[in-house]
Parts: sequence; structure tokens; C-alpha cells
Amino acid sequence: MKSIFLFVAIAVFGFSKSQNIKIDTLLTDNISIRAIEVYDGKVWYAGSQSKFGFVKIKNPKDKSQIKLNSKNQEFRVLARFKEGFFETVNIGSPAQFYGVSSVNLSVSELMRFSDSTTFYDCFKVNNTNNNGLAISDPFADGKPNFFITSKDKKMVNDTYRNVPTYAKGEAHFAASNSNITMQGNKVWIATGGTKARIFKFDWSKPYDWEVYETPFVQGTPSQGIYSIDFADENFGIAVGGDYKNQSKNINNIATTNDGGKTLHIQASGQNAGYSTCVKIKPKSKGKEIVALGDNHISYSKDFGKSWTKISDEKGFYTCEWLDAKTLVLAGKDKISKLSFLD
Repeated sequence: MKSIFLFVAIAVFGFSKSQNIKIDTLLTDNISIRAIEVYDGKVWYAGSQSKFGFVKIKNPKDKSQIKLNSKNQEFRVLARFKEGFFETVNIGSPAQFYGVSSVNLSVSELMRFSDSTTFYDCFKVNNTNNNGLAISDPFADGKPNFFITSKDKKMVNDTYRNVPTYAKGEAHFAASNSNITMQGNKVWIATGGTKARIFKFDWSKPYDWEVYETPFVQGTPSQGIYSIDFADENFGIAVGGDYKNQSKNINNIATTNDGGKTLHIQASGQNAGYSTCVKIKPKSKGKEIVALGDNHISYSKDFGKSWTKISDEKGFYTCEWLDAKTLVLAGKDKISKLSFLD
């Protein structure tokens, strides 16, 4: 297990405070990983080359990997249902939905969708009702493709059920499986491209949509919101930027205190740039947040108002909190564990 110790000076509220972190490598492989789930003491992942597997956090030698098919497809989404049943779908067409048992890694193909423009970007499960929501980029008519799934593997195509119309050039980013987030019955979905907006609905009234404009950077295919997270039904954060110009850090972080209706730009020009994933620390109510991109890991302890880069390690795309002191990260050829030592 490779460890990297870092001692970082953090400037917060006008004074310096040391921040000790340690990064342990859990898994190395020839793989790109943009979707992970932490479950049963393991990091579960879906990635490139049709690879799916897990590595045990406390004993990384305990690991297993399978191939979902022989096509070497790229899987960038992963959803876990309460009983430990996983679902994933490849990017591109045909889109093949697979179910995987956490007990024995048995694989079943659940559905296939062959529209030539299909490109699934995110797949999340609601902790309240145990239903999943998978989203794809919109079709030529501006309508996205949505699938609702449940633990009994029933899948319903809700493509044209009162969904909002996307602007031309508006879509999602399959960067970290985190442009959907859920709290209770509330669901938020982020977009990017020519428009960077927030779509919101309530599971009790499916697809009674609210659509919110944002001041986020937008206008070109590579700009917009890449990741969102909410601490409760009111406070949330969005991060992103421009993956073609990753050092740009203008209007690429925003927070909301009213459930997404209004987003307020934070730390514009004063952050590490393009970010693919943002996660609020458990039980911090939004005060402590980690964001990461291809070239940085950054930390905020004031509700996203200011940020400090805590690592220059490259190649991480997605992350999940294990507990209040530990973060699991994954990306290019690796899965790692970041521990806050202070």
C-alpha cells in the first residue's frame, strides 16, 4: 500500500492553520474509473474496458474484478440499491444496463437501448424509496432519456413524461456520476454546455419539474456544472468549469440556500479551477466540502466560500466520503483513500 503524507498550510479567516493528510493507494490497474460506491467495507467501481469490481478498504489485498462483457466498453455510472444490488450502463450506443450481485458478482443484462444518440451520464438511487434514476443526454428534439429502476429490476422509460426541454447544446457530463443528487424525496439534476441549469422534482410528484437558471460559466460544450451535492433540502453546492481550459476558475463554484432556486457564485478567480466532483462532509451541514479535478484536491471549511488546494496529485475524477475523516477517491488507473489526520 503506497502512502503519501502531505502537510498543507491553510489560510482561513485571516490566519494559518496546518492541515495534515495522508493518501493511501488501495488499487492500481489499467483502468479509468469515474463511478464508485462505498458499501460493506469495500469500494465498488465500474470503469473502462468493461471492468467491474471491488477492493476492501481495510485490506486492499482482498479484491475482485470481472468483465461485464467482452466489448471493452466504458462504464461511467454506478448505482447501488439498499440490498447491495448494483446497476450500471455503458456510455454510447447500444446502451446496455447490467445488474451485478454484491454476493457473488453474478451479472445479468437488464435492458438494451439502441438509439444512436444515447449517452448515459449518471445513475443514482434514492435512499428513501430505493428507486433509481438514470439520465442520458437529450435527443435531437431536446428531450432527455430517463429510466426509473427499482430493486425488482423493473425499468420504466420515462423519456417523454412531462420532462423539461433542453436548450440546443445543453447536456450532462459523464465525469464523476455526480450530476444527480437526492435528499429525501427531492432530486436535483445539473446540466452544462450552452446552458448550465438545475432541474428539480419531488419523487412524490414525479416530473412536476422546476427549472432554475444559474450564473455558472456556460456557453460552450465543455463548460458548465459537472457535479452537485446537497447537505439537506436547502443547502447545496455545484462545481465545474471548462475541461478544455482547466486553469480557468471564473464562475465555476456556486452555492444555494433555497433548494437550488438561486445559486450564488463563490470564490470566483480564487480556486483551483475545473472540478469534476464535489462532496459535502457527512454531518457538517455543508460547512466542510471537498472538490476535486484532474489536477487538484481542494477543501473548504466555510460553506464553499473559500478554498484551499490540499493536494496536487493528478488523475482523480470522483470521490465519496467513507466517514467524517476519510475520503475515497478514484480516477486514472487507481483508487485511493485520503485521511484527514488533524
